[in-house]
Amino acid sequence: MKVGVLTGGGDCPGLNAVIRGVVRKGVQEYGFDFVGLRDGWLGALQGTVVPLDIPRVRGILPRGGTILGSSRTNPFKHEDGLSRVQDTLAAHDVDALVVIGGEDTLGVATELSHHGISLVGVPKTIDNDVSGTDFTFGFNTAVGVATEAIDRLHTTAESHMRTLVVEVMGRHSGWIALHAGIAGGANVILIPERPFDIDQVCAWVQDRFKINYAPIVVVAEGAVPKEGQLILRDQTLDEFGHVRLSGIGEWLAREISDRTGTDARTTVLGHIQRGGTPSPFDRWLATRFGLHAIDAVKDGDFGTMVALRNTGIIRVPLAEATARTKTVDPALYDEFEVFFG
Repeated sequence: MKVGVLTGGGDCPGLNAVIRGVVRKGVQEYGFDFVGLRDGWLGALQGTVVPLDIPRVRGILPRGGTILGSSRTNPFKHEDGLSRVQDTLAAHDVDALVVIGGEDTLGVATELSHHGISLVGVPKTIDNDVSGTDFTFGFNTAVGVATEAIDRLHTTAESHMRTLVVEVMGRHSGWIALHAGIAGGANVILIPERPFDIDQVCAWVQDRFKINYAPIVVVAEGAVPKEGQLILRDQTLDEFGHVRLSGIGEWLAREISDRTGTDARTTVLGHIQRGGTPSPFDRWLATRFGLHAIDAVKDGDFGTMVALRNTGIIRVPLAEATARTKTVDPALYDEFEVFFG
């Protein structure tokens, strides 16, 4: 059997660990041949395929990013996209795919599976918003990066007695903001699942100043005020119809400063959360996902996604995993409100 591997969507730490796990076990245990599709679904459209074997995956475990490249390409937005993907697989004698991606990449995989393409999904995203799995790899590393940034910002905030607003990633879900905010001792945490009251935010900020401490506000990029207006720098859309989020942090700092009469600054962590060496947990989880994904290929259990459930790796239908976005439970958010202000 010849198996193709691709990584799609935003890069994240741990992608290379999955590729390594898939190839090592596939070659050593099952005698499979492998190729990599360059730059996600773009490679499938353009026929950009490269050899993939054990020597090519040596030494990649601790590396961030992906040796195969990635893109936010949606083949169904391109003319004859389905047939072009099918032609690429046929031309290179690819029998099955291991698709490593988040909600958008796996959404394409779900649709292609319905059209008869044999594939298995692996959930990756720093946002941790793929349903069916307790955690996605990449999330733990992103939380660690954001937490370290918040820890560092506490000292400069208190030195100048100013509010520091930390904008983290999170389009529709606030997992990074909530985890990093609590781990970093933030005084306000704002997530997309809970529209916020700017007056309440300012009250929490003022409460902090009253006890002679400088506030840290952590906000997910997709958080919105109760009025429902999303704060954006531009309206550019990608091929999945998503706007390029950014701007809520600057808006918050300006509002806090104007309403409280105190200084407020913004730090946007942005892509720094995606890059660099994966954490030990993400290496461990990504490796397990890779091993179990190639097992699913060997079993012919296509149209499924490997997932972490408690401490075990299971398989769930791709259609189920991509049917909705996994968001923060309101009850979980409410647990931590005692620390606000």
